[in-house]
Amino acid sequence: MRNKAIATTAATLLLPLALTACGTGSDTAADGGTVTVTVGYQSKTINTVTAGTLLRSLGYFEDELNALGGKTTYKVDWQDYATGAPITAQMTAGKIDIGSMGDFPLLLNAARGKQLGKPTRLVAATGYNLRGGLNTIVTAPDSKLGGLKDLKGKKVSTSVGSAADGTLVRALRDTGLDPDKDIEKLNQQPAVGASALSGGSTDALSQFVAWPGLLTYQGKAKALYDGAQLDLPTFHGVTAREDFAKRRPAVLEAFLKAQAKATDYLDEHPVEAAEKVADATGLPAEVVYLYNGAHGIATFDPALKPALIAALKKDVPILKAAKLTGDVDVDAFVDDQYVRKALGTASYEKRLAASPAPAASEVWPKDTTKTLDFKTPAELLTYVAGHKDAVRAAYVPDATTGTQWFADKAVWVADGDQLLPFVAPATAKAYIAGHDGAEVITYAAALERAS
Repeated sequence: MRNKAIATTAATLLLPLALTACGTGSDTAADGGTVTVTVGYQSKTINTVTAGTLLRSLGYFEDELNALGGKTTYKVDWQDYATGAPITAQMTAGKIDIGSMGDFPLLLNAARGKQLGKPTRLVAATGYNLRGGLNTIVTAPDSKLGGLKDLKGKKVSTSVGSAADGTLVRALRDTGLDPDKDIEKLNQQPAVGASALSGGSTDALSQFVAWPGLLTYQGKAKALYDGAQLDLPTFHGVTAREDFAKRRPAVLEAFLKAQAKATDYLDEHPVEAAEKVADATGLPAEVVYLYNGAHGIATFDPALKPALIAALKKDVPILKAAKLTGDVDVDAFVDDQYVRKALGTASYEKRLAASPAPAASEVWPKDTTKTLDFKTPAELLTYVAGHKDAVRAAYVPDATTGTQWFADKAVWVADGDQLLPFVAPATAKAYIAGHDGAEVITYAAALERAS
């Protein structure tokens, strides 16, 4: 057990109040005693792992708190939630100090905090995709739906107010459908929506990570729409209560230093990181790696990049139209002073300028922590065809959006000697429409052509 910063459970909160400042960052322990720092996270929303699941498993935050020195003892209460809404509720009640959630929930967090006089601030980013690939619309494996226009008159499950709901609204509008009139929207938690899709009580599911990848991997769904088709950034971020940040800036900076270390660990040890997250969440490591791997759908970086903030501003009208919030002053909500100080100006500026890893085809062989990169999807198929029993997972980027997907779940197109993968039928059909002679083929046929 660590000597000063101790990960706690709910039972620990029963310590005498005279010794414990719980969830408030209270000054009562400034010169000694115990301070409990409460962190809200979403273990299965795996693009927040550097501020949640992975960070917790590595113990980096506790290490940074120990390094603060002084007479104060710090305890960390990690609270796991399925979505961002309960984290916001607990933050505005003064019971959570630091939380992580997706871009739409972040805006709701900002609006709710201001409304209640308990303002919060966006202090760092976690996982992001500059084209929007973190959200996907999926259907049942045997569904006859071939594109978004086929959703007219159908039931679609999503979590209203989530980034996945935003993707659904934008995608329907782009295809000429009214999201309020042309579909029957079911407001459901991700797990409930997944069950509804499997049970046939909904025709499609629009969700955030890791649900689309998980259901596809399990053979319970197939992609209908790749969120990257919107070409608009989606991201997750870290928010902190303003009063906590002002009262205990050193603690918040310790968290952000720890988050940066967890980010570096994920970048340097992507397979091991995926295994750690899988162990903590029960998700298949192959699904975690799809999103968080070396060429995964998500890029992790605590820097609050201008492109992410610009996208956040474009999200506000979607939430206003849904009557989920009024105006949100995004510029006032964003506060990078703490992460800048935690990382140092030079390091922070370097992260701001960094770009995501280039798309690549990748194989995860069995019984190894090293993956293999291939220059083209065809080269990957050749390898897989010759090592069928030795491949744990194979990933390929969509030929038009770059979104990483499972090779055996992709829509494959043969165009002369080229073998091209796509996440969804619509992007494959769009490619074929512009390339005479190109045709959709099965994965088995693609393997045979490559072998």
